[in-house]
Amino acid sequence: MTDERITQHEEEAAVEESHEDRLGALQAERDELFDRLQRLAAEFDNFRKRAAREQGEVVSRANERLVKELLPILDDLGRALEAAAEHEEAKLEEGVRLVHRSLATVLGREGLAEIETEGTFDPHVHEALLSQPSELDEGAILQVIQKGYRLGDRVIRPARVVVSAGPPEPPEPAAEDES
Repeated sequence: MTDERITQHEEEAAVEESHEDRLGALQAERDELFDRLQRLAAEFDNFRKRAAREQGEVVSRANERLVKELLPILDDLGRALEAAAEHEEAKLEEGVRLVHRSLATVLGREGLAEIETEGTFDPHVHEALLSQPSELDEGAILQVIQKGYRLGDRVIRPARVVVSAGPPEPPEPAAEDES
């Protein structure tokens, strides 16, 4: 019987030792995975910071390019103001037209386009400030208060317009008093 106890005890010890070995292996694997997870999180954080820094640099360079294109327009505007100070109205008007044309060209190259205001009201690109009766159909644009613009496909400012409410209602005949 003692041999049986010793064998059973040895088996239990072997099983316990096997469990401890597996437990140790699992803990080591857990530690290794946790370490890999921490490293991956740190790498991702570094990537995120680097991408944000690079994006900022791209935006800065894009702004620099646009500012360089706007500098000649600033110079033209300065010349127009000098002409105004010297009361040279013809040169002033010419200078202002030149500045306007130059600025419109630069912004057009950047993708800026004026929103069309001929035809009917479109709530996606127009903002109705007033509605008034007119001989035109309801929804027709009567007047542009402020031009609207798109940058690429996006509306950056809707056109502010006055819209027709349709033909005016005819006055109703007044009922005569029977006295």
